[in-house]
Amino acid sequence: MAKKTTSGITHETIVRDVRAGKIAPVYYLMGEESYYIDRVSEFIVSSLLKPEERDFNLITFFEGDQERVKGETMRAIDFETVVQAAMGFPMGAERLVVLVKEAQNMKHIEVLETYLKQPQLSTVLIVCHKHGVLDRRKVVVKLLEKVGVLFESAKFGDYQMPAWINAYLQRKQVSIEPAAAEMLAEFVGADLNRMASELDKLIISLPQTERVVKTDLVAQHIGVSKEFNIFELMDALGRKDVKRVHQIANYFDSNQKQNPIQKTLPALFRYFSNLMLAYYAPDKSPRGIASWLDIQEWQAKRNVLPAMQLYTGRKVMSIIEQIRRTDARSKGVGNPFISSGELMKELFFFILH
Repeated sequence: MAKKTTSGITHETIVRDVRAGKIAPVYYLMGEESYYIDRVSEFIVSSLLKPEERDFNLITFFEGDQERVKGETMRAIDFETVVQAAMGFPMGAERLVVLVKEAQNMKHIEVLETYLKQPQLSTVLIVCHKHGVLDRRKVVVKLLEKVGVLFESAKFGDYQMPAWINAYLQRKQVSIEPAAAEMLAEFVGADLNRMASELDKLIISLPQTERVVKTDLVAQHIGVSKEFNIFELMDALGRKDVKRVHQIANYFDSNQKQNPIQKTLPALFRYFSNLMLAYYAPDKSPRGIASWLDIQEWQAKRNVLPAMQLYTGRKVMSIIEQIRRTDARSKGVGNPFISSGELMKELFFFILH
């Protein structure tokens, strides 16, 4: 899944252009999600320089203490030092590549303005600015957009993760069950670096003849009980299966380290918020509900439509308010004594009755 900026630049756009020989003199890679910043910078370096050319034609800077990483000399610097390096010339290669890692705390970015007005054409400068973005009102931003490539890697939302998981695995010629993708998204979260690492481990764990990641493998890999997890809880709540909900609640209470209230409440809030929205869908068919809520059709059939028959809109509104109240009580607001397990049991009783 591509990450777009306001100017439409995606990591796929950069990869396509570099492969086509359309090389910019400067790439400024910024944003909250570091995964694509790392992947794009690595791709540009590997595309422009052969391994034997890197000793003399790859200069790597790191804003921080001097150290050595993978054999490269890392230097604590500012943009003045970077520009001085970028004004050099390649030795035995077509291009000199200057790579700046962790540039978010570097000083004197205004120095780049002068360089961008007349960049060294035999140099490719790559700046990695993580955990934030430049102020788009700055002159340097306008120059970057005019002369080079300004790429923003925005943070992924939880709802985007199943599609990203599918796309990542497809590139590895592996598929995944929809429920398994949802389970991974819920328990790993929207950290793309961590998710990619977990997916690579799952691929390695697949039997040699198997190319589908299933829920059993995911549950085993991330240490989740196959029978007692947040997805089984949502399914039981959606069907108002009182006995099953109590079984899962007791399991959660006895395994609070794996199933903390801080993880369960947000999942409940998302579930019932989606259920509330579903009542306003113009098309109440499985496909219509799925499109309205931006979920998979199987989710609409399994988790949403049955619950719409059992819960009224008024009841769902009350449930959402009760979830908020339980969250506050779990943080000590108006509740100095009741345990997390008891709070969850109270909430489940309210939901089911």
